Amino acid sequence: MASKAKWTKKKDQDGELIFEIDQDTISKGLDAAFKKVRKTLNVPGFRKGKVPRAMFNQMYGETALYQDALNEVLPQAYTNALEEADVKPVAQPEISVESMEENKPWSIKATVAVAPEVTLGDYKGLKVNKQDTEVNSDDVDAEIDRLQKQQAELVLKETGKSENGDTVVIDYKGTVDGEAFDGGSADNYSLELGSGSFIPGFEDQLVDHETGDEVDVKVTFPEDYQAEDLAGREAHFQTTIHEIKTKELPTLDDDFAKDVDEDVETLAELKTKLENKLRDQKQQAAEDAVETQAVQQAVENAEYEKIPQAMIEQDIQSQVDQYLGNMQRQGINPQMYYQITGTTEDDLKKQFSADAENRIKTNLLLEAIVKAEDIKVEDDERAEEVKELAADYGMEEQAVRDALTADMLDHDIAIKKVVDLISDSAVQE
Repeated sequence: MASKAKWTKKKDQDGELIFEIDQDTISKGLDAAFKKVRKTLNVPGFRKGKVPRAMFNQMYGETALYQDALNEVLPQAYTNALEEADVKPVAQPEISVESMEENKPWSIKATVAVAPEVTLGDYKGLKVNKQDTEVNSDDVDAEIDRLQKQQAELVLKETGKSENGDTVVIDYKGTVDGEAFDGGSADNYSLELGSGSFIPGFEDQLVDHETGDEVDVKVTFPEDYQAEDLAGREAHFQTTIHEIKTKELPTLDDDFAKDVDEDVETLAELKTKLENKLRDQKQQAAEDAVETQAVQQAVENAEYEKIPQAMIEQDIQSQVDQYLGNMQRQGINPQMYYQITGTTEDDLKKQFSADAENRIKTNLLLEAIVKAEDIKVEDDERAEEVKELAADYGMEEQAVRDALTADMLDHDIAIKKVVDLISDSAVQE
């Protein structure tokens, strides 16, 4: 359809793609355009939609169909021209007509933004920080302590004063300048002291009190408090402590171990299992840290042409769509998300805009290394990737294959191989 495509690089990442649309394609486009136009014509002596082509040409001229015909054939012609010139656009083109002469091929110009070129620097044998993967008894004890606190029960504190870590059951009534405000009061509210769940300073003033005490809590709302009418203002909360509850930790014995993990019989078994789990976690964290550092170094070692704004905007939108898609899978639609978080789509875009350029540079780098290293993807690697994706998303393997094109699958596998190449060759110092 398109032929004689010629690509000329211009300033920055813009270029011009000039291509022709041949006579045979033009003829088919004119036929399609006429079929659509004929349905709307009212010509005396002919039923609507039955005007002969010759009559139309005599009355209006065939050139009246040119724009509609171009609209019919341009998308495929443009795609063919991109393939012929081996041009990969990163945004929609600006199309202009060079010539549309009768009985001659049409000449079209597309101004196209393409991905910037990358000049690779060092990406093998990069030096990264030494990662600690050792697990000692203190690590295991800390995990046991966390599990013990997780299993703790709240029991009523019959005597004694409240401490951080205790839970107090309180009534409170808040006022600002003597006036009550929305959300400023509650009855029989359970508050863990030291949890930081209330306004800064509130919980501290309930420490070292006994059951039955009445406390006038004075606090100042933060300047960035979500209720603007309260931000920065001083409030008084008349507070009554009804109960004080303290955490009672379970005894560290075999019964505790079985309560925590039904697959173990003794505390010693639990500690061994936790040690292995912590070691695996540290190993994975170390591998992730090495990968992150090494890839970022490779990104910084490379040189890039200017990144088109269109690429940055597409990356940000892609991140937003992916994030909201994850929320949707948890039953939270975009409107609900924005309401819950008190944000807007623009806020979410700003959140992802900070790292957009680095994400793009990283992708460009990895794709450049795929090409430089002539990375190939084997059949068994494709099968393994499909298997892993099916497991991750709870899908049938055939459904994964149907959802992904061969090029998409090969691209993702090749990128992973390059990341492994960079991180596996990195040297920890």
